[in-house]
Amino acid sequence: MTFVELLARLGGMGRFQVTYVAALAIPLLMLASHNLLQNFTAGVPEHHCRPRPVANDSAGDVPLLISIPSDGHHRPQRCRRYVEPQWHLLEVNSTVNDTANGAATEPCHDGWTYHDGVFAHTIVTEWDLVCESKTLRQVAQSIYMAGILLGSGLFGILSDKFGRRALLTWCYLQLGVTGAGTAAAPTFIVYCLCRFLAGLAMAGVSLNSASLCMEWIPTEARAVVGTINGYCYTLGQFVLAAVAFGLPHWRWLQLAVSLPFFLFFLYSWLFVESARWQVISGRPDLALKGLRKVARINGRKEEGDKLSEEALRTSMCQEPPLPGGALAALVRTPGMRTVSCGVSFVWFSTSFAYYGLAMDLQGFGVDIYLSQLVFGAVDIPAKLASVLAISCVGRRVAQGGSLALAGICILANIIVPMELQMLRMAFAVIGKGSLAASFNCAYIFSGELFPTVIRQTGMGLGGTMARVGSMVAPLVRMAADVTPVLPLIIYGAAPIISAIATCFLPETRNVPLPETVKDVERRHRAGHLKDEEVTVPLSTTKTKDGV
Repeated sequence: MTFVELLARLGGMGRFQVTYVAALAIPLLMLASHNLLQNFTAGVPEHHCRPRPVANDSAGDVPLLISIPSDGHHRPQRCRRYVEPQWHLLEVNSTVNDTANGAATEPCHDGWTYHDGVFAHTIVTEWDLVCESKTLRQVAQSIYMAGILLGSGLFGILSDKFGRRALLTWCYLQLGVTGAGTAAAPTFIVYCLCRFLAGLAMAGVSLNSASLCMEWIPTEARAVVGTINGYCYTLGQFVLAAVAFGLPHWRWLQLAVSLPFFLFFLYSWLFVESARWQVISGRPDLALKGLRKVARINGRKEEGDKLSEEALRTSMCQEPPLPGGALAALVRTPGMRTVSCGVSFVWFSTSFAYYGLAMDLQGFGVDIYLSQLVFGAVDIPAKLASVLAISCVGRRVAQGGSLALAGICILANIIVPMELQMLRMAFAVIGKGSLAASFNCAYIFSGELFPTVIRQTGMGLGGTMARVGSMVAPLVRMAADVTPVLPLIIYGAAPIISAIATCFLPETRNVPLPETVKDVERRHRAGHLKDEEVTVPLSTTKTKDGV
């Protein structure tokens, strides 16, 4: 009896599984809030240099025109001011063009004046992250992504060693503490440190939630459950827009999206550890206890009482100790090399193109709250289409198709004139939706490709490559200095190349999860045998002539 058959005997997708999936899905609402948070907490308001004090300005009614030069759009320059007041600009015959009269200017030595508006209270206004310091705004986001990058590898390895539930509980607590610490950060350095630690925990929550779902639900429900989790992330984008609208001050917004993780930490102590992992790790007694609890909740207590440690050991193949550890196992055998390389391509290109499109909502020139809603709303039909494709045509086709469509939409904007802003926006939205569908496929597909004994390590590899993509994406924007279309070419080519790489991965629809590396190699050899059957010669019988 396989482990899948064992779960079916204990209730399949029963009351325990439904409750478990719901409890794991609710925290995913807040993941989008943290990932996209700096679109709001680091928004850049209109600003200009604080004017020099003027002797006869006792009433404070001296026009800004005499202190701040204008830019090409007749607006005050953001980063320069006149060394001396230009009183002649108040003359009747003076024009704005008179600002280009060679008058000496200087940087904003006395600070900046920020206009009231959508971004009246952000980290930009608090720590003056403008002009010479404007790059620090992106540095803060990159540091957060670096935390997720490190966490994807670190927590993947640790959870394969210490268990999924223990690491998930710790990550909930760490995310709550560091999120609240970010809200109270007295300096920019402390802010960046707390964001880095939050990124570490974010990776752990994402990886362990996906694996616990994958390892407790029956095969036929994996696609639906994976899509439900994806929709929770989508709904979280709407939650972020609503909370950001109601709490415009960045500290209160940061606190509001962090406090719920203390509640998640408290109820996570009720989670049941993955029985698959416990058996593979040589703890069948604990797995038996957990399975009997599952059977009791699902109304199958009699079936649970029939279980024994011997039955559990025979339900899953025992994997001998991995030489060199879990990381080495990812590339030691041909089948694992194929899976690891394919998953790396998929995760890198999806995240790379996604963040190339979606992390600068201010750049679209429309209301930022509306942009957040539109970019969140497109995920709804996209993820619905992905689950239909996953269930009907298979994981491999759905994964490759979503990547190819995203690449085509991005490349299409190369030939669309800049004047057709609505058409360009439409292609960008469709591309972003395709990448959201690709993320949805990747979580399900990757979890089914790696064996239980190193599933978290494999998922950590995918998460690591995704974070590398998200960190590289902003740097590609600099390629526009060479030619304006070069960034689009790079963003569009990456998903298409990965769609081709997906063709080399095995199909996993309606296939039991592999428990050991041997299972992956067996599946890999079976795939090669099928290819050989197609190309086998019609006859191998030798004639007398030796032909």
